[in-house]
Amino acid sequence: MAIEVETKDCTQLGDAELAEMADLSAASPHAFEIGMLSKQAEAWVLVTEARDGTRLKGFSFCTLERIGGTPCVLLGAASIARNAKRDTVLRAIIADQMRRAVLAFPDEDVLFGARFNAPDAFEAFRSLHDVIPRPGHKASGEERAWGRRLAKRFGIPPTRYEDRAFIARGQGARPVVFDHESLKPEKLDPELAELFAGLDVDAGDTLIACGWAMAEDLEKYL
Repeated sequence: MAIEVETKDCTQLGDAELAEMADLSAASPHAFEIGMLSKQAEAWVLVTEARDGTRLKGFSFCTLERIGGTPCVLLGAASIARNAKRDTVLRAIIADQMRRAVLAFPDEDVLFGARFNAPDAFEAFRSLHDVIPRPGHKASGEERAWGRRLAKRFGIPPTRYEDRAFIARGQGARPVVFDHESLKPEKLDPELAELFAGLDVDAGDTLIACGWAMAEDLEKYL
């Protein structure tokens, strides 16, 4: 059965769907509790759900907004089920958010931003351009400024954000991240893992990452 994706307002989420999300993420070391997911539903505007028949296989909270005039898609808590279809589910979720982006911001480049705490999650950004941070790239002043803007938008105090490493230091709580485990971890760039070397995952540290969806690429999602 094909993966079906729907993006809807968070106000439409009920307790049963939040419980589904909590159950789905329970298999992850970064499992989201239902209370935290309920807060995500209040903090974000949209939620994208991917289903195989009636069964939830992945979800991602998000919002579309402008930061300093720049169109952005910001991702909140997200989790992809650890099964053989997870690559398909991941692509389907990101594709639907791309479609939302081009409908909201036609003929514009759009910045996608998220928080990760494992290199696998960078697969969510594989279709984006100029992703930062990235191996072998020294971020420019403007790129570091984008990291600070996103950290502020994600509610991270300036004192807990390291703009040269793009690291947000946690305070012991379970972090809000885009959670995905690669189906083919052996194909991940070994240097990508180095970006996460300075994270204390148990303390809730995360890496803030972003990349650009170009206007000409977004057109194919119409």
